[in-house]
Order: sequence, then structure tokens, then C-alpha cells
Amino acid sequence: MEIKNQIALVTGANRGIGRSLVAELQRRGVPKIYAAARRPGIVDIPGAVPLRLDVTDDASVAEAAAVATDVTLLINNAGVATLAKLVDGAEADIRLEMETNYFGTLRMVRAFAPILKANGGGAVLNVLSVMAWMAYEHSNSYSASKAAAWAQTNGIRLELAGQATQVTGLAMASVDTDMMAWADIDKSDPAEIARVAVDGIEAGAMEVLGDEQTRQWKARLGEDPALLYPQLADVR
Repeated sequence: MEIKNQIALVTGANRGIGRSLVAELQRRGVPKIYAAARRPGIVDIPGAVPLRLDVTDDASVAEAAAVATDVTLLINNAGVATLAKLVDGAEADIRLEMETNYFGTLRMVRAFAPILKANGGGAVLNVLSVMAWMAYEHSNSYSASKAAAWAQTNGIRLELAGQATQVTGLAMASVDTDMMAWADIDKSDPAEIARVAVDGIEAGAMEVLGDEQTRQWKARLGEDPALLYPQLADVR
């Protein structure tokens, strides 16, 4: 796909990876970018088109689709992380993550698939996470939502192939954004994640792995869980 000829829509575009994706698309000459956020007034990206959008609300998604009828590149970046645990975390937090990270992405795909088809096929990028493939001491509700989003991405890739829509999944570990501000660990630059993501879209990649940690975990998916989680040895 030749990026400079596309009309893009980026969800969660007001900050973090979303904002960096808008900047990267602008750098590559994309002529029109809808920068979607729940509060479009806080979108301060020169040249972008602010768009009111709450991916958890059917009416909001429908309104956005009625406005952005020229889109050829849909980037589903909006997401939330509550750090909820599965066993004793707040059920409201768990539902929020699934509603945003999985169903929010699905709402956007369902609303914009006909638009992409009408505009020649286009492409979808779903922003995922290494957490789709791993468990951790916390954030396992987030992991479940991203695992579901990964499965969704693989599914829509097949379902949209007949209308010539390219579908790419982007996974990465920790990124230096507000969402990860609490963690004192090594983090990727969101601008670099955006760069490799757009490289992947241009190359027609089905999946983009944004950093070494993500590449290592993806490569280990077939291993025995006992090898992946040696800390559980005393539990057996």
C-alpha cells in the first residue's frame, strides 16, 4: 500500500502511540488524517481533522462513520489498561478493558469495512500488545482483552480478504506513554513504534512486532507453559 495516497483515521489520536501514528502518517505525506478522540477539543495536531469518537458507544461509532466516508486506512489504536487482575480485580475494570480493546475495535471494523470496500479495499491496522501472548503478575485482564483482539485481527483478515482489505496487527511491549507512566522499566519510543507500524502497512505485512521482547515472546508461543513460567514450579 502506498501510504501517501491514503485517507486515514486513527482512534485514540490525542496522545501516546496514536498521536505518534498521526505524526508519522503526516511525515509520509498522507493528505488527510482524522484524529479521533472522545474529546476532540484536546486534539492539538496541526493539519489533522479532529473527530469525536467513543469506540465503546455504538452511536458515536456510527456518527464517525457517517462523517469519515472517504477513509482508506483505519488504525484501531484506542485502548485502556486498568491493571485489573482476573481473580479479584474489579469486574467493571475487566469489562471496560474488553469493551474498549476488543469490542471497540470490532465496532470500528464493522462500521468501516463497507467504507473501505467502497473506496477500493484499503487497510486496517489493529494495535495489539505482547500481553496477548503472556501472563504477568498483574494486568491479566488487559492480556485477555488483547488476546481476544489478536484473534479478532486474524479473523477479520480472512473475512475482509474478499474485498481486498489488508489487515495488519501491531504488537509491542512497554512504550513510553501515559498508559505506562507508572512503570519504571525500559520502554520503546512511541515514534519508533509508529515508524515500524507504518513500514509494515506499506509492506503489506500481516503482523508487525515492534521490539525484541515481543519477537521473543511470539517465537515461544509453542513452548510448554512450564518453560514459559518457571516461577510456577513450586505450585505443581
